[in-house]
Amino acid sequence: MTPADAAHLRCPQTGAPLRFDGTLDARGHLATGHLRPPGAGPTWRVLDGLPRLYREAQVARADRFMRRFYDGLPRAHDPAVKVLLPLLQGFSETEDRLRDAYIARLDLGSLPTDRPVHILEVGVGTGANLPRVRAALPPGADVRLWGLDLSAGMIGRLRASGRATDVRLLIGDAHHLPFAPQHFDRVFHVGGINGFGDARRALAEMARVARPGTPIVVCDEQLDPSRDHSWFHRLAFQAVTFYDDDPRAPTHLLPPGARVIADEQPTRFFYSLTWTQPG
Repeated sequence: MTPADAAHLRCPQTGAPLRFDGTLDARGHLATGHLRPPGAGPTWRVLDGLPRLYREAQVARADRFMRRFYDGLPRAHDPAVKVLLPLLQGFSETEDRLRDAYIARLDLGSLPTDRPVHILEVGVGTGANLPRVRAALPPGADVRLWGLDLSAGMIGRLRASGRATDVRLLIGDAHHLPFAPQHFDRVFHVGGINGFGDARRALAEMARVARPGTPIVVCDEQLDPSRDHSWFHRLAFQAVTFYDDDPRAPTHLLPPGARVIADEQPTRFFYSLTWTQPG
């Protein structure tokens, strides 16, 4: 992330613009320092090139638990997803099938090519979606990719993987996104919102930072209500959703005025919900 990129950030407490005060690395990217608003106001640390745009005191207990969970398995996460999804759901219901379904809902091919566009993944994790996002972009598009996650372990794994070379990464809380309203041309989140401390607030934040009418896509666990399930499927689903008493698509939690475009079930254990917000 460069100082010019940092100028797109906003204080998650006040909404004020931020500027970087600190040292840069050899590429001209942020290294160590602080992000500060004009005049007085809260400051935010930058360590090892990563802005830390959250306050620990505001992180809910549920989110702290899930952060410990993800911090403990960054190396195992991607192989586990690739192997366990078809093993538990059925061998035709692969990781590729799921990811292709929700990436298609972002409608990346219709992004404008006459101006810079911004795409945000909330809960970027190890960056497994990033290759598919890049592959779906229209030729000639000037795209700025942003990735936010509360787990330093997952972001560390993403950086080590080489997937993050063109991604502006930061550690932050999905309940307090550090961006201006209507900033992003696409916003999406995969695989964590069922465990958020306040899913309604997180959905409202995604809607706030998205441009009016842009697709917002959320994907997480739900046992397909239209299908029959064996005892094995039901036990496996309970095991992978141990942290949630009622894992389902959060259509009832969407912000006022939300227009649902698609409420789908790409695989036995996962929904994909797409909606837009009016201007």
